[in-house]
Amino acid sequence: MGTQGTIVVGVDGSDCSRTALEFALDEAALRGAALRVVAAAPEADYWATSYGLSQSLLEELAADLEKTTRAMVDAVVRERGGAAADVPVQVRAVPGTPGQVLVDQSRDAVMLVVGHRGRGGLRSAVLGSVGLQCVLHAAVPVTVVRSAPQPATA
Repeated sequence: MGTQGTIVVGVDGSDCSRTALEFALDEAALRGAALRVVAAAPEADYWATSYGLSQSLLEELAADLEKTTRAMVDAVVRERGGAAADVPVQVRAVPGTPGQVLVDQSRDAVMLVVGHRGRGGLRSAVLGSVGLQCVLHAAVPVTVVRSAPQPATA
């Protein structure tokens, strides 16, 4: 039996993106869909070459990012087990800004999943900039996943 489309999920290594990955994996298992896990990698811009980052170093960073993302996916699949283990998963580290990368990668998908907050410096109750860009510009439905509430610390 073939898959019923592809669900794209954005990850950045944060706890919130892990929660989004868990949701997307479960949703893919329910729908019989494939899962494309996408991490945005640094791209060669003016600033990068000005500071001595060569194209080969950026490619190395992207490969490391893909490897780290694959390890996260493998851990989540092991934890979820069951039907999640049967979901076809593709991991990509794509150069570019996170919002644009996710919008582009979701063009042929049935759904885009993002975490509520990522690694940005501003922590608040509002939607993050990447999530907002995805909600405003993606051509497919976007699901924004919140992490479980954390108890307040004194």
